[in-house]
Amino acid sequence: MFDLIGKRRWFFLFSGLITIPGLIFTLLTPFSNGKAGLDFSIDFTGGTIWEIRFQNGTPDAGAIKDVLAGQGVTDVTVSLITRASGEYVRLRMPPVGLIEPPAPTPTPAPSGSAVPGGSANPSPSPAGTAAGSGGPSPVPSPSPSASASPSPTPTPTASPSPSPTPANAGVELPISGKGGDIASALKAAFGPIEDVSEATVVGPVVSRDLINQALLLILFGSLGILVWITVRFHDVRMGVTALVALLHDVIVVVGVFAILGTFLRVQIDALFVTAMLTVIGFSVHDTIVVYDRIRENRFRHAGEPFAAIVNHSLLQTLGRSVNTSMTVVLTLTALLLFGGEAIRVFALALLIGIVSGTYSSIFNASPLLVVWHERDDRRRQAQLTAARAGR
Repeated sequence: MFDLIGKRRWFFLFSGLITIPGLIFTLLTPFSNGKAGLDFSIDFTGGTIWEIRFQNGTPDAGAIKDVLAGQGVTDVTVSLITRASGEYVRLRMPPVGLIEPPAPTPTPAPSGSAVPGGSANPSPSPAGTAAGSGGPSPVPSPSPSASASPSPTPTPTASPSPSPTPANAGVELPISGKGGDIASALKAAFGPIEDVSEATVVGPVVSRDLINQALLLILFGSLGILVWITVRFHDVRMGVTALVALLHDVIVVVGVFAILGTFLRVQIDALFVTAMLTVIGFSVHDTIVVYDRIRENRFRHAGEPFAAIVNHSLLQTLGRSVNTSMTVVLTLTALLLFGGEAIRVFALALLIGIVSGTYSSIFNASPLLVVWHERDDRRRQAQLTAARAGR
């Protein structure tokens, strides 16, 4: 029988190797002023993002910063984004104003009731007037002009046909205020802007609320998992070790994105929080399956050392855990490769978290439970020995 628990020190060493670098880069985030560590999108920081493509080619990043500095915007990040339609310049700066939608084109009122050469509401005929003021007349005489040659129906004025909607009709740069001044300065310096793929403004209040909600979600989710596992298995050690394995997965995912944010400027957005909550649930799901088998084997293999019972349980559930995770990994890999730019960060976070969650459930949570049990057994044995010696 393969002894997984006997090699737990190697598993702990490997976990340290994959968590410590990411943890270091994560801790660099508040001390590097955004130059290292996690690269937050404006969902968390607040600000303005423009992604634009110039008709005359992509200008130099330093020249763009000089133009923005002339408009009083010095805290700006300029990066190049390559898309299928060409190379775009991404400008990330403080909020410079909301995007103003284009004013609707007024539609001229129809003039179907107008009569050429006359008024819109024609006056009653003289015969009708005489009939109304004089003697009784059962049938008013029709107007001679109307019976002789009726006026031709006027042709209503045709409304101008709408122009074809461009592909980026919903994305426009502001035309007034501070944002309009910046857009005009960029056009004057580098020529016309051919396309705008993104123009987003997020205020600081919205971003601060999102951060607080994300932290509360992760905190309450983790505490709920701790309480439920403790009540379910009647052992607080199982709840705490499951939470430690969960923390391992969170550090791995966040650390990988801190490294990617430092070297590749990969940003995390609001979907990243959703991915983290999903990873937390999946990690605990595998851990509960292993712990449930440990509880069953404690009755089946009563009298055996606890480490041997846990090793039996791991070997019995190992194939099931790997097979379940592989189906999810294959799906997420396809989503990462072919799912598109909008959900790429979400798919990558899920993929890393699922792999880490499977590893931590098997090679971290259960070995930590064994270490804790053996330490408690040694402490009880020492107390028993001291009590016997005191007699």
